[in-house]
Amino acid sequence: MRRLVIDVMDGEHTVSTLPPGSPIDPALLTDPGFVSITSTPEEISIVSPSALAPAGAEAEAGWRLLTVRGPLDFTLTGIMASLAGAIAAAGVPLFAVSTFHTDHILVHAPDLERTVTALREAGHEVHRPE
Repeated sequence: MRRLVIDVMDGEHTVSTLPPGSPIDPALLTDPGFVSITSTPEEISIVSPSALAPAGAEAEAGWRLLTVRGPLDFTLTGIMASLAGAIAAAGVPLFAVSTFHTDHILVHAPDLERTVTALREAGHEVHRPE
């Protein structure tokens, strides 16, 4: 697996769920930070900066976001496996989100240091906010 460059993003995120068909606050789509909205027949899942978490949603706060610098070509293989394997070996649970250009990993804030160490030991380059 090639060496990946990963950025630890500022701020905390919340993972929320709403019933299918629930209205989505348009402010989520205009925020300059990381927001992911996924709709399935069973739920709407939202990852957002904690300040924008939908009111009344079932939610889990306290996640930190790590983003692989992209864009990543669709022909590349093993990227998520490399990241998830290193993080799992450190005993850290994760929440993964892939976008058109790259991959994102969220870990609980107390696990961030262990995650950064594990990724670096796996040969990846990790940058922290200044």
